[in-house]
Order: sequence, then C-alpha cells, then structure tokens
Amino acid sequence: MTEEMGKLRWRCRRGMKELDLLTLGYLERYYPDASVEEQRAFAEILELQDPLLMSYMVGRATPPDAVMARVVDAMRTLLNEPDPL
Repeated sequence: MTEEMGKLRWRCRRGMKELDLLTLGYLERYYPDASVEEQRAFAEILELQDPLLMSYMVGRATPPDAVMARVVDAMRTLLNEPDPL
C-alpha cells in the first residue's frame, strides 16, 4: 500500500459505520483506476461533514460539482451490493 493510500484509508474512518464502509469500499474498488479528477473529488468528499456526506449517499442532496457527483454515484453503487467489502 502506498503512503497516499494509507493516508486516504485513515481519512475514510468516519463517525458512522455506514460511511466507513462506503468510503473504504470506494477506495479499494474504484479509486486505483479513477481519473485524477475523480481522485481529487474523493479527497474532497473525505473533508465533508458526515451529515452532508450521508445526505449525498441517500439521495437527499446532490453534490454541486459534476465530478464529485460521479464519485458519489460510484459510492452509492456499493449500497446495492450484498456485502460492500
């Protein structure tokens, strides 16, 4: 694991277990092959407060940035899987 991945993994630790699973799931499944813009958007997502991030995950709010919205959509696909990790 690279140092960058280790730092991101640490930042994926949230106050809500559900968000832990979604952020870690994205990091492991999508981040390595994501575009540079999507990787930056994911890092920005990790800076959001849990309530806002959760509202994105459940569809109550939409990210203002198109790239961030793509990352959130990818994270939301993990909600439909029987076991996200």
